[in-house]
Amino acid sequence: MAEESYDAKDIQVLKDLTAVQKRPAMYIGDTGTRGLHHLVNEVLDNSVDEAIIGFCTTIDVIIHRDNSVTVKDNGRGIPVDIHAEYNLPALEVVMTKLHAGGKFDNKAYKVAGGLHGVGISVVNALSEWLEVEVYRNGECYFQSYARGKPRCELKSVSLSCLEENTGVSVSAPAPAPVSGTKVRFKPDSKIFGSYEIETNVLATRLRELAFLNKGLAISLQDERTGEEKLFKYDGGIASFLEYINRDKSVLHRHILFEDVKDEVKVETGMQYNDGYSENIFSFVNNVKTIEGGKHLSGFKSALTRVLNEYGRENNLLKKISLDGNDVREGLTAVISIKLREPQFEGQTKTKLGNSEVKGIVESIVRDHLRAFLDEHPADATAIIKKAVEAARAREAARHAREIVRKKDFITDSLPGKLADCSNRDPAKREIYIVEGDSAGGSAKQARDKNFQAILPLRGKILNVEKSRLDKILKSNEIRTLTTALGAGIGDDFDLEKARYHKVIIMSDADVDGAHIRTLLLTFLYRYMPELVKTNRVYVAMPPLYMVKKGKEVRYAFADDEYIKILEELNVKEGDAGVKIQRYKGLGEMNPEQLWETTMNPDTRCIKQVNVNDAAEADWLFTVLMGEEVEPRRKFIQAHAKEVMNLDI
Repeated sequence: MAEESYDAKDIQVLKDLTAVQKRPAMYIGDTGTRGLHHLVNEVLDNSVDEAIIGFCTTIDVIIHRDNSVTVKDNGRGIPVDIHAEYNLPALEVVMTKLHAGGKFDNKAYKVAGGLHGVGISVVNALSEWLEVEVYRNGECYFQSYARGKPRCELKSVSLSCLEENTGVSVSAPAPAPVSGTKVRFKPDSKIFGSYEIETNVLATRLRELAFLNKGLAISLQDERTGEEKLFKYDGGIASFLEYINRDKSVLHRHILFEDVKDEVKVETGMQYNDGYSENIFSFVNNVKTIEGGKHLSGFKSALTRVLNEYGRENNLLKKISLDGNDVREGLTAVISIKLREPQFEGQTKTKLGNSEVKGIVESIVRDHLRAFLDEHPADATAIIKKAVEAARAREAARHAREIVRKKDFITDSLPGKLADCSNRDPAKREIYIVEGDSAGGSAKQARDKNFQAILPLRGKILNVEKSRLDKILKSNEIRTLTTALGAGIGDDFDLEKARYHKVIIMSDADVDGAHIRTLLLTFLYRYMPELVKTNRVYVAMPPLYMVKKGKEVRYAFADDEYIKILEELNVKEGDAGVKIQRYKGLGEMNPEQLWETTMNPDTRCIKQVNVNDAAEADWLFTVLMGEEVEPRRKFIQAHAKEVMNLDI
C-alpha cells in the first residue's frame, strides 16, 4: 500500500464558527442534554453579568413549544455601532466571531462569568436559527442568523412593525424597554438530536442565580406545559441556606459574612443541622463550580483550623483533634466569590484554578468565623459538640473499615451471595442488586454470566439517613454490598476501583420493593455519590402484567399499557385460550421471563438515576428518610394524586 502524502495542502484552518460546529464538545462539554442546557447558560451568563454590575434587574426566560428558548433582560443592550476593525456592527461581531466580547479589558465588566468571549457566538453556531433584538438609544435593533451566519443585515425597527418586516413573532405587545437584549435561539437538531430543554434543570440554575444576586427577578415560562415560575430572593444567600435546610433541624442561626480583599469579593453563608451529610455549594462570578477549586479549599482549611483553635482555647476538645470530615458533618454552606480574572478549567467552568484565591478566602473566613464564635458562645458550643461527636464516630468507623478492607473479606463473606461475571473489564460489567434469595435464584439462572453479576440482599438494609458511618459499617448487608462494588465507601470511595459500570437495583413492584429501592438509593447517594453523578446507577422496571393469547406473549409495565395491549389483542377477562398474570414479585417469574423483560439489554426496561438538582435531591432524601415525620406527611399529602400504581 502506497504511503499517503502529507503536506501543506492537508493543513486545514477552520474559520469563524466552523470550528465550533466541527467539534462542539470542545466548547460545551458534550452534545447531549448537558451541552444543550449549557447553551442556555451561556446566554444567561451575559444577562447576569449585566446584573452583577448593576445594569439589569429583570431576566425573562421562555421555553417555546418548538424547543427554542428566549432570554430577555433589561441591561444595557449589546452595542450596535460599527466595529472599526471588522467594519461590521458590534452585535454581529459578537455573534459571529470567537473571542469577541467586552470582558477582556476589565473596563465594561470588572467581574463576569463569561470571560472567554465565545459564549454567545458558540450558541449562534450550534443553533438552527437565532434571533436577537437589542434595545438601545430609544431604538429596537434586529438581526437573525442561520447556523451562525447572518440572514439579514442589522436593522432598526419598531416593535409594531418587527413581525411584519422580518417574520419574527413578537411575544408581547408591550412598549420596548429603555434598554436590554432579547435572544431567541433553536438548538440545532443535527447536533443535539431529539434532546429537549428540561424545565427542572433550567429552573435549578435560575433559582441559584436569584439566590446569588439579591433582588434580581428571574422569570421562567414553559409554553409546552403552561408552567410559570418567578425566582426573586431579597435575602440572598440567607434565603439560599433556608431553602437547602428546610425541613431539617438546624443547630444555630445563620453565619453570614461578606468581605473584599485584594479586589476579590467573598460572600459566605453557613449553618449546621443535626444530619450527617455535608452540602457545600461553591460559585465564582455566579458560575457554579461543581468541582470546587481554590476558593473551596480555602474555605475548608479555615473552617478546620478555626474550630480546632476555638475548641482547644475553650476546653471543648480535650484530647480530640478535629479533621475536615468532622467539622463538615451536617454542614450546609454557600461560598460565592467574585473576581476580575478567574482561571477556570475549560470553557465549561467547573473548577477554579487561581492559586491566590485560596489564601484570600482562608483569611476572610478565618477572621469572620472566629468573630462569630466569640460573639455567640452557645452556638459555638453546639457546633463544636457536633464535630466532636463526628470525630468519635470517625474513630469507630475506622475500625469498621478495617474489616471491610481485609483482603479475605470477599472470600469469607461473598460465596453463596455474589454470583460474579466472567468478563474482567469493569466497563462491560453490570451488577444486579436483587431483593431476597428467591428472586436472586431466578436472576442467577436468567443472567448472562459473561457480563452480569447478581447480588441478593436479605430484607431491608439500614436507613443510612438516620445513622453515622460507624453504625452503617456494622450492617452485614451494607458491608457485603460495599465489598462487592469494590470502590470503598464515604471518603474512601474511589470511582476508578469500581468493579462494575452499571449498578442496577431490581426489586418487586410493590410497597416493600419501593421501600427497599429507596433505602438503596439513599445509601448510594449519600456514601457513593460519584456512582450517581457519573450515571452508573439504574433501576430495573419489571413488568406488572403478562398477557398471553395463543402463541403471542406481551408484557405491560403500567396499567395504561396493559389496557392498550388488551385492546390490541382484542382480549375480553375470561376469553378461552387467554392467560393474564399480574406480577406481585420477581420470584413469580421464571428465568426465561425475567431475562426477556428485565435483564436482556435488547428488550429490558431500566431507568437511569441522575441528579440535576443536588439541593432538591438532598431535601427529598431528608424528607422521605429522615427523623422528622411531619415533613414526610405533608409531602405524601401533596403528591398523593400523582401516584400511578398503588399497592394496597
